[in-house]
Formats: sequence, structure tokens, C-alpha cells
Amino acid sequence: MASSFFFLQAEKNDTNKNLIDQIERWADETKTQAYVIDRPLGDSKYSYDHDNYIVLLSPKRRITFIDFSGDEDSFDSFVDDFIEDLGSISDKYRYKESIGRPRSWKRDLVSKFPLGNSLNLQSIQDEVWIEDPAKQRIAELLVSLLSGSINDIERVRADPPGNLLEKVKRKILLFDGDQTRFVYQKLKKSPIRIQGLSGTGKTELLLHKLKELYIQSPDSKIVMTCHNRILADSLKRRIPDFFNFMKVEQQIKWDERLWCVHAWGSSNDRNSGTYRYICDFYGIPFQRYSYSATFDRVCAAALAAIKDFKERKYAFDYILIDESQDFPESFFQLCEYVCKETVFIAGDIFQSIFDETITASISPDFLLSKCYRTDPKTLMFAHSVGMGLFESRKLRWLEDDEWVKCGYSVEKKAGDSFYRLKREPLRRFEDIEKENIDCVEIVAIDGEFTVAAAKSVVEIVLRISHENPTLTADDVGIILLDNNNRTYALADMLEQMIPRATGWNVNKAHETKQRIKSQLFVSNRNNVKGLEFPFVICVTGQIGQSYAYRNALYMTITRSFIKSFLVVSSVANNSVLENLRSGLKGINELGYIEVQPPSEAEKERIRTTIKHSNANESFYDFVQKIFDEIDVLPLFRSRLLDVVKNTVGEDFDHDNVFMVAEFNYKMMLEHGDLEDI
Repeated sequence: MASSFFFLQAEKNDTNKNLIDQIERWADETKTQAYVIDRPLGDSKYSYDHDNYIVLLSPKRRITFIDFSGDEDSFDSFVDDFIEDLGSISDKYRYKESIGRPRSWKRDLVSKFPLGNSLNLQSIQDEVWIEDPAKQRIAELLVSLLSGSINDIERVRADPPGNLLEKVKRKILLFDGDQTRFVYQKLKKSPIRIQGLSGTGKTELLLHKLKELYIQSPDSKIVMTCHNRILADSLKRRIPDFFNFMKVEQQIKWDERLWCVHAWGSSNDRNSGTYRYICDFYGIPFQRYSYSATFDRVCAAALAAIKDFKERKYAFDYILIDESQDFPESFFQLCEYVCKETVFIAGDIFQSIFDETITASISPDFLLSKCYRTDPKTLMFAHSVGMGLFESRKLRWLEDDEWVKCGYSVEKKAGDSFYRLKREPLRRFEDIEKENIDCVEIVAIDGEFTVAAAKSVVEIVLRISHENPTLTADDVGIILLDNNNRTYALADMLEQMIPRATGWNVNKAHETKQRIKSQLFVSNRNNVKGLEFPFVICVTGQIGQSYAYRNALYMTITRSFIKSFLVVSSVANNSVLENLRSGLKGINELGYIEVQPPSEAEKERIRTTIKHSNANESFYDFVQKIFDEIDVLPLFRSRLLDVVKNTVGEDFDHDNVFMVAEFNYKMMLEHGDLEDI
């Protein structure tokens, strides 16, 4: 498996093989990003007459030209041409105003080695290292231009940042090897699947791939789609800005060459959805949603109808699907059949973590195991809470190879009775490791929850503002996780309290359905996909047991790239708080998850639970089957269902629901009525 720290675009041959192999081993062993190229990525117009050379790029090091041809004059001319082209790219993306013309940085930031055959990597390391932090930063900006990882120069700027918040917000981001391969490597197959954790850059990569396809295939028809209407609208707004930022000169021809829509669509607009357009293109009936007409069924029906056609024709040349975990397999099959060239399918591994088997989810063409939005410690805690790793009854456990594919190193202790699960540090956070910042803080509150939570949130916002003088309303996101009326009452309360305390207006995004600049974001858990904030405040009364809730909790905690706060009721969470705090302390202090693996019997219980939870049935039907097992009389079923819901929520844990139902049914039979219990 190719290293995520290494990317090779130059052609490997007998003369450069040894050095390239050394670079790849060094990148993997030292966890340092390295690119070996022979021309700038991201624009096919650059080519050179000189042959048999490589260009080595790596953060905090000079742009390193290494020649294997033996023709030093030709090599010198090539380097001059390459630097001239780099200056042109710098001007194109407006870097020149911050880093200057090539003559101002060429002497300090470029190294040439004309005798590549006699080199080893160690012999050039000292010469290419850059000591000056300011020059290191300019070199990284040049690497970003050459590797196609274009940063917004207005955001990152060339001068070194000051405080913690600015360090993280202005970090120069570079694609890793896996991300770069997805954008620039051409695979002759379809579909191409990309899987990654929340924050691994899947949507950003799809935008880069979209840009590449739109430019390189000027006569193509492309659709970018996702399940959620709000996310589709957000993506459609992002595409023009992204194309402008990437200096795409071709005009966007909406609904002619490019569509960005949600998957289903509406009957009165052929361009409102992917399925809707397909129905119109092939002249087959469009089915609206109903209890019987699920998306799975309508996609399967559409595919069957199209396959009956004698003549094969294609609705699109390329289809890009985001958030693939939201879709049934029939939608992918439909897309593959109506797409002439390639279907790209991107999804979140962890959103599939509660499948009976996640092998298919973590064995895609491109696996993004490194989360670049979120501090690794935050991600470790979010996974632990999502999977119940710190609790007596775990919700999920992965096999060793699955842990590794999700980005963890696995170390076993005490005869395999304890696991240490650790994630590698990331470049985005290397400058703040010394700050000793806790990645997550659990805030347990007493008293009536809505009032106490509102006060606690305001106090946290004021504390963050005091610790970060450059903080703005855009830097904080407040996510209310519970699905009840108390959530909306809390949002209304914050809408009144926060402006009085901070002077910031509040955007209740569950009502506006958008993120509004310079307003503090407050939302329920349904409107946070694709968003990120330096600081996130998650609010929940009780940490629930259902898989849907735990996935939402995981997704919410990982929206931050500096720190997440988890505000909970101390009384309602008394049974789990001590374990969560202990587990979080271990992550913050030791840098890894230490957990006891479940026994084989527990693993079987987890598998059984997941199997039940993933059955295509409602919670009502699931509970009714358990009532059948217990022989619950019809007279008591409605009341007993309410008791089960109030006790465990919509938790598909068969054993847990069975136990609660059986106990309470016996009590009902003894007492005759629940109200007497």
C-alpha cells in the first residue's frame, strides 16, 4: 500500500530508482510529506525538453532539483525554465505580492544536484534544510503551488502567525500522498471509491476532481450529487467560488454541462435532482416519495426500465457522489449504468462503522485515514464515545486490520488484554503541540438543564474570547444534539443571551438552513455536515445509546480544529461521566486510547446488535418482534412501547430492549396498569 506521506509523479527508471526508494522510506519513517515530480501538478500545459531528472518537494526544505542525464548545461536551462514557470503560477494565484518574484527567493530556496547518480538522500539533507521560519513558510507556499494544494494567500499569508488561533487558521495545508493521487492519478475503471473519516478532505477533493474533469473534458456532462438537499445547495454555491479561486477560465454552464443537485429531485423541474434528470433523459416515469416508494425502490425500478432499452445511451459522462453512506446500493448501480466514463463515490468510513461488516467500506480505491480538520486527540475521543469504548457495554469493536485502515497504530499489552490505539500527529497541529491544549473538555452541569446549559454555553464563549483576543463570531459553532422541544427552547434562549454578552448576533441555522458570516452559528445536529469551526460547543442532556445518536455525537465533536466542549447533565450521565473523563484524561496526557477489548461473547453480542439495527425495519417493528418473543398481550403493547422508548430510546440492542420489555411487562401484569408502578 502506497504511503500517504509520499507521492510519485515522475517516471521511475533504473538510474533514479535507488534515490526515489530512499526518499519514500525516509518519508514514511519520519512521517514527513515528500513529493517527487517532474513538472508542476494541476496544469497540463507545462512540459520540458530536458530528460531524466526529478524535483523533490518537502516542507521546510528547499525545492530540490536532481539530474541523472549528465548534461549539466541542459539541466541548468531546465531549472531556469521550471523556476520561471513557478513564478508564473505564483503570479496566477496572487502569491507574488506575499512571497516576491523568483529572484528574491531563488538563491535561498532552490538547490541543484547535477550528479544524481552519485547521490544518496543523506548527502543532501543538510543542504536542503531551511533554518529561518519565515523562509520555511515561503518554501511551503511554493510546495503548495507545485503540488496543486493551492491555499488562499489572503488567509495563510507569508508572515509567520502569532497566537494559537492564528497559527491553526493560517496553517499552510498540503495534500498528502493519498489525496494527491486521487486528484491527479488516472485510473481506468469505474466506479472509483474514496473513503475517509470526517475531516479527511473528501468534499474538497471532489471539488478538485470536478475542476480537473471540467477543464480536461470540455464536451463532458458532469453531475455532482449528494443525498441532502441543504448540502447540495451549499456545494452549488461553493463551486463558482472554487472555480474562481482556482482560476478556471471556462464558464460554468449550469444544467447544460454541470449539475450540482441532491439525488432525488422534484417532478416540476427536470434539473432538480439526479434521479429526476435520469427519468427525463430516458423518458421513464418519475416516482415521488411515498411509504412504498423508497429511494432504493425507485432507483432499482429506473435501472430495470433503462436496461430494457435496445440502444445504450448515457445521461452523463462523469458522476461525483458525496456522502455515499447515505445511499442504497441501487443508486450506485443506476449511476454506473447511465454514466459513460467514471463514477466517483466518496463516503465516511465511520458513518459505516455500525455495519455488520465494514470491510467494503475500508477497502476502497483511495483510503483517507488522516483527518486534517481535527486534532488527532479530538478524533480519538470522538471515536471512543461513538463506539462506547470507555463504557462497560461497548457499541462497536474493530479487528486489528480495521483499526489500522481507520488510521490507528495498534499496540497490545498484558497478553493482549489491553489495546493502545494511537493516531499520528498531523502537520496542521505540529506548531501547537507545545501549547499543551486539551482537545476536548467535558462540562457537567447541575440544575434545570435548559437554563443551566444556556448559562454554561455563554460562559464558555466568553472564556474562549478572553483566551483568544482575535476570536470572531465565525470561529465558534454551537450544536444542540437532542431531538426534543427543549433543544429549540435552548436555541431561543441563546439567541437572547449571547448578543447581550458578546455583541454577536445568533444564526439559528436549523431555521435559516445556512451559515451566515459574522453571526454565531447555533443549530441542531441535522445541519452541520461539511462545516468546521476552531471551537465547537456540543450540548446534550443525556448521552444516548442509539447508533444514530452516537454517530451524530462523533460527527459533532469532530467539527472543531482546536477544541470541542461537551456540555452534559451531571445527574443524567452519572453512570458514564467518570469513565469518559478517565478515558479523555488518558488521551490528553498519553496521546492514545487505552481500552480493554471485548470478550468473544461480547463481540458476538455486538455483531447481533448491529445485525438487528441494520435490518430494514422500523424501531416499532423491531420492538413488536421482541414483544412476540415475550408473548406480550395486545392490551399492553402500546403502553409498553412507550416505556421502552423512554427507558432506552430507539436503541436496536436486542438484549437490552428484551430485558427492559420483559421486566416492565411482568410489572404491568402484576400491577395491572403502568401508572401504578
